[in-house]
Formats: sequence, C-alpha cells, structure tokens
Amino acid sequence: MTTRLLSIGTAVPPARLQQAAVRDLFASQPGTDRLTKRLIGAAFDASAISTRHTVLDDLAAAAERGAAGVPSPGDDGATSAPADGTVGDAVERMPVVTDAGALLAPSTGTRNDAYIRLAPPLFAEAARRALAAAAVDAADVTHVVTVSCTGMFAPGPDYRLVRDLGLSTRVERYHLGFVGCAAALPGLRTAARICGSDPDAVVLVVCAELCSLHFRTPADHDQIVAASVFADGAAAAVVSADPARRGEAWFDIDRFGTALTSDGERDMAWTIGDEGFEMVLSAEVPRIIGREIQGAVAQFLEGDAVDAWAVHPGGRSVLDRVESGLDLPDGALDASRAVLRDYGNMSSATILFILKSFLEGRALTADDRLATLAFGPGLTLEAVLLTYGRNGGA
Repeated sequence: MTTRLLSIGTAVPPARLQQAAVRDLFASQPGTDRLTKRLIGAAFDASAISTRHTVLDDLAAAAERGAAGVPSPGDDGATSAPADGTVGDAVERMPVVTDAGALLAPSTGTRNDAYIRLAPPLFAEAARRALAAAAVDAADVTHVVTVSCTGMFAPGPDYRLVRDLGLSTRVERYHLGFVGCAAALPGLRTAARICGSDPDAVVLVVCAELCSLHFRTPADHDQIVAASVFADGAAAAVVSADPARRGEAWFDIDRFGTALTSDGERDMAWTIGDEGFEMVLSAEVPRIIGREIQGAVAQFLEGDAVDAWAVHPGGRSVLDRVESGLDLPDGALDASRAVLRDYGNMSSATILFILKSFLEGRALTADDRLATLAFGPGLTLEAVLLTYGRNGGA
C-alpha cells in the first residue's frame, strides 16, 4: 500500500512587500545608527528576495510611500491578490507603523489577537485549493493536521478548518504548533502514518504562518535577519493511500528521515517575548548546515539515487551551503531559489510551495525521485523522499 501526496494548494495575503522598499523603511527608523543602517542594507540586499507578502496592509503601504510610489521593474505598482481576491479582505488590522513611518511595538497579546483574526482565512483558502486540485470533496476528508508556529489559540486552526470548510464534525484533528520552519514535513509524516493504518483515510495537512506579525524595529543581528527574510503565507496538501484518488500527477511518499545536528541549539531558536515572538538566528546556522548536511543526507538516502531536490530556503546562504555541502550541480536548487525570490521564507508553508512547483510543473518525469529537506530550531533536519507519478508516464 503506497501513500501519496495528491495535491497542494497555496494562498498568500494581498499586500505585497517590495524588498528594497522594506529595507529603506527599516533603515529609516528613528534612532537607527550608521552601523545598523549598513547591516540592514547588507542583510536585505544579500537575501535574494524580490517580493514577499504580509497581512499587515499598513506596513506595505508605509514601505510603498517610502519608495515614493516607484514600482519595481516588471511590476504595475499594485498589490497582488489571490485568484479569488478574498484572502485577508474585510478583516480588522493591527496597526504596526505610524503615518510618519515609525514602527510601533505592539504587545505579544495584540500580535496574537491579530493572528487569531487573520490566520484562519489563509488556512481555509489554501485548504480549499488543495481539495479542488485533488478533486476531493470536503465530505471525504477524514483527518486534519494543522501546522503553525506564529500564533496560538484554542479551539485552534484545526477546529476552525472543520467549521470554515464544512467538514464532518467527526473528522479527527491534530495540530503541530511551534515546531518551526521544518514542521510541514512532520505534518506530512503524521498524515502518512494515519494512511498507513487506515487505507481509506483522506488527510488534509495545512500550514499557515504570519511571520510579519512579529517584526520589530531592527536593533540586533537576529531582528535584522528576521525582518529581511520572513513573510506570510499558507499551503495545504491532500494525502491518501487510496489509488482511485490519483489525479494527473502525484508524489508517492517513500520514506521520512529526521536528525539533530551536533550543535545549534542556541543558534536557531523561537521563543515568546513581551513584544512578539523572538527569533534567534545566528550566523553559525549556514555553517552548521554546510558542515553536517552531507552526513545527515547520506544516512537518510541510504544510497538511493536522487533526480531533483526541494530544499527549504531558510535564506540564500542556507541554500548556498546545502548546494556546496552536497556538491550539487548548478541549478539544482532553482525551484527553492525561485520561491525564496518571490515569496521569502514563510516558515513551515514554504517547502510546500516548492513541492507544488514540482508537482504542477514539467521539471520531473515519471519515477523521478525528489529529496525534500527542511531545517528547524535545534538545529534539526526533516526529510522526505518522494517519487513523482504521472498518468501516462510522461
């Protein structure tokens, strides 16, 4: 019995941030000294990010005002929106910037209240798109697994999905909270374990992260890095072992792997402060990944050949270290770099954006094997080996 990832749906909030404009907004904050301005410029300019999305409309508007309304090349100057234009509409916003462009410092409670209001529509929209792509009715869903580390409430996102999508009230629900950027893969692993014991199960896995809720005035390396790479978005996957549910293309789920690096516990962390959740992301993270990636991946692959790679873009330097550490050819991580460029780091949702580009694109042929890697606090590695399937074998 083979468990399969049948479809992926994604959603982003309408407001789009131009990276250069956000850089200038953060660098212009009152009290920012010359050294901090240089660090902000270096971090933003080296990020390999062009655009990101946020639920904070006033942040996007302030950045746009700071850029004097000059659109980026190839952009019409308008904010982007999901296909149906509904995600994030008509929802009360959390003020984060003054009319003069000074960043505010809302309390953690205020930020979390915004998460409670703004996250459920993204969870629901990504889920609807995944179900539609798999031609699965809401009534067919037997299990829900939700994933998020940027807010918390109870009854939580799993409960809200049942209500918002009209799922059966008997659907089994699970939530993975505060696991970090790698959490989508444990979410898929949970779904695969369910399907392994219940061949009729249809599992909906949904990740949504509102990282921008926790932006603060850059005052040190960690805050600068967080402000330069993180973004908001959601992604969902439908998982089942029922062969009759296969569509045009799918991924067979071959196996999962997990590993803890020998150090890094203090280099990547995610804690709760008085003015939002606080990221620790030291300069050692890429070096630790580069040093340990080869051994960890070799143990995971067990000698199996790989045709393509999907790697969570924690940042450009992380992708560079993975590429060099695994001695990958030029272009091997183009799909990861493209998502980083267009969406930034959306924490747990990001890796599903990358998998979606493989699932719906033409980069793979039938029976190609895709190694998927993601990194989380600890420093931890999560991995899954997938085999691409397509009707007709094309």
